[in-house]
Amino acid sequence: MGIHSEYFTVSKVSVKAGGSISIPCLYEPLYRNHVKYLCEGYFWVSCSYAVKTDKPDNSGTFSISDATNQRIFTVTINNLPDKDTHYWCAVELKNQGDVKHRFQLSVATGVPSLYVEQQEITAFEGGSVTVMCHHKYTKVTNWCRLGSTCVTGQTGSIEGTTVTINASVPNVFNVTMSELRTESSGWYWCATGDLQMPVHITVNESTSTTTTTMSPGTSRTLPTATQHSSLFTSTEPHTAQPTNSTLNGAGGESLQDEHSSAKMTILITTLTVLHLLVVVAAFFGWRMIRRNKTKPEGPDITAGSQTGSNPDVLYATIVHDQHVAAQKKSHVPEESVTYSTIVMKDIVPQMTEPAEGSVICSTLHSKI
Repeated sequence: MGIHSEYFTVSKVSVKAGGSISIPCLYEPLYRNHVKYLCEGYFWVSCSYAVKTDKPDNSGTFSISDATNQRIFTVTINNLPDKDTHYWCAVELKNQGDVKHRFQLSVATGVPSLYVEQQEITAFEGGSVTVMCHHKYTKVTNWCRLGSTCVTGQTGSIEGTTVTINASVPNVFNVTMSELRTESSGWYWCATGDLQMPVHITVNESTSTTTTTMSPGTSRTLPTATQHSSLFTSTEPHTAQPTNSTLNGAGGESLQDEHSSAKMTILITTLTVLHLLVVVAAFFGWRMIRRNKTKPEGPDITAGSQTGSNPDVLYATIVHDQHVAAQKKSHVPEESVTYSTIVMKDIVPQMTEPAEGSVICSTLHSKI
């Protein structure tokens, strides 16, 4: 893929009209300090300058950046026109012909023939990354690194990084790079047929875990970054997931366990107190109900006695309390009988038959 000369890039890229694309251009070390530029046109002699490193484009259609340490300059083209266009990556040389290489943008109004969801992907050292390359046609699929080698089979290696290609899903082949190193950072591309799609992968260093001594027998682990990168597709940039820090006590138990035990103790104590309160409230309620049931009811009849002028006659007066009777009316039959017991004084002689003129009187008054 590409022309292996002193200066090269991709040759043909499928893009969507109205979208944008970034193209990497590799150059030799002796051109680090030279001006780089993008020229538009099929023929070199008639191409026109689009953007230069010493003359940026103010329209926003083109942009250019130069990574001299990697010897790669990148051009980005925005608002792609609805037509196939040819461009030239070039390095300006004094008193001799410029170094150049042409590439073609094959513009489609619908889905491109070969594309990825995202050109920029971030991973971490020691981890892995997966790129999903979508294509329309079932052809030979390759994974290449700009200025290096390609993997054409299911497995392979590029500069010490293991590459696995899985083409089991129709119209998609997944490229997985594992055992990443910081040196793995750079431009790669998917390739099928005569098309390529550039993808830039940045591998960041993973910060090792540090231990801070707090007191004898106590240490605290503070992870500052994840130790590996999880597998992800090109549709989502990778983000590190921080691990949990653990604070160990002198007895070997973590503060998290002690905190859980304290919460459980408080919960049990609270439930016990509430249970006791319910028992006490039930006891007093039962006592009040029992007291009301056993309270003696007052009589609804008032009786009195008196002695008249005749010492042999005893008068008894019984008064019926209508208020109390009314409360009991529902429990006493309508034809109720009131009994009165009359006790004779000792001074009255016992007779089998009452003597003439000896009368015992009882008066019953009912309050209406």
